[in-house]
Amino acid sequence: MNRAFLLLLGTGASFGLNFPIGKLAIAAGVSPVLWAALICAGAGISMGVVTAISGALFEKSGPVTRYAFVSGFLSNVVPHFLTFSAIPKIGSGLASIMFALSPVTTALLSLILRVRPPRPLGLAGIAVGLAGALVIIIARNADFDATGSFWLMLSALIPVFLAMGNVYRSLGWPAGATPIRLAALTNLAAVPPLLVGLWLLTGSLDVTPLAAIPGLVAIQLVVSTIMFLMLFRLQQLGGPTYLSQIGYVGAVVGVGIGVTVLGETYPLAVWVGAAIVAAGVALTTWAQMRAV
Repeated sequence: MNRAFLLLLGTGASFGLNFPIGKLAIAAGVSPVLWAALICAGAGISMGVVTAISGALFEKSGPVTRYAFVSGFLSNVVPHFLTFSAIPKIGSGLASIMFALSPVTTALLSLILRVRPPRPLGLAGIAVGLAGALVIIIARNADFDATGSFWLMLSALIPVFLAMGNVYRSLGWPAGATPIRLAALTNLAAVPPLLVGLWLLTGSLDVTPLAAIPGLVAIQLVVSTIMFLMLFRLQQLGGPTYLSQIGYVGAVVGVGIGVTVLGETYPLAVWVGAAIVAAGVALTTWAQMRAV
């Protein structure tokens, strides 16, 4: 079976698990930005230990260091900070739609910069997947209580930065660098700015709420480490546009976990949307296989 497809499913499933786990953590009183910092720190440290054993983590390399900071800033720091700043103003539903737009913005940026640009069949798959994602969001009764154009414009930057991060990870990939080393350093580089963001939003760097939910912390660290391990390998094999569809897969997985674990119920339209997403992913996977 196509390796990029398996990585897409695995990465998307891990990404989707982040939402119900994060929902439980935030309900327990953990700041969303602190949780984002935990995800990056945990994944970065665990992968860093593995890389350090081989002696490759801190090898001198200017391009790798630059790559880690730029990638971490574009992919982790800015999207997380914008999301958690905007949600109280525009509602979580509209923020979700901004994430659902990232495959489209990634495809457009890939076409402009000619960084593994998608073919027409791949673009069709992205469009179908977007339609399915929007059906899921609308059917889940998303809250569209936007209160001002300023926050709408800020939230519109979320898919832009996600796309920039997706494309940059392919465009700036340092020669000879391994996926695990880049994943470790990128996540570690995102932690300090996220902690600064936490201080700006909350006025403190209190991490004690994490001590109250050790089980969730452990599960999140395992899930995020697995996700980033696969994500950077998927970046290498599938390119930015194909990788960006982890958001579609994650949306479907999030719905499934919500039903089976959290006792949530959804109307039929949600499952129709999930089927449309699956069709879109199948189209782009077919396009990716034909391009090999």
